[in-house]
Amino acid sequence: MSTPISTIRNLGPAFEREAEAAGIPDAETLRSLGAHEAYKRMLSAGTKPHFIGYYVLHMALQGRPWNDCKGAEKDALRKQFDTLKAAEQPKTDSALMRALDEIGVIARPK
Repeated sequence: MSTPISTIRNLGPAFEREAEAAGIPDAETLRSLGAHEAYKRMLSAGTKPHFIGYYVLHMALQGRPWNDCKGAEKDALRKQFDTLKAAEQPKTDSALMRALDEIGVIARPK
């Protein structure tokens, strides 16, 4: 039996739709992947990167309030998020950027 992602504290229907689009169908799968890997998959599937969403996911999977992330913990998560975002950037670049690159207007980021 699978449990909807939106049953996890702090994660609502919008997050659930984005996770499902990334191949994460339920709370059990999300928990087994962990916050970082799940967010990585979501970015690869086209979710727009947003630091608050990243740390809210971490807090949610720990059963903590979303605004409980502070200080050194938040700083460490920010570094992880920035590294993840930079690694996924080429995979999430837009159709417009690809079209502009194709016609020679700009070079896509490497």
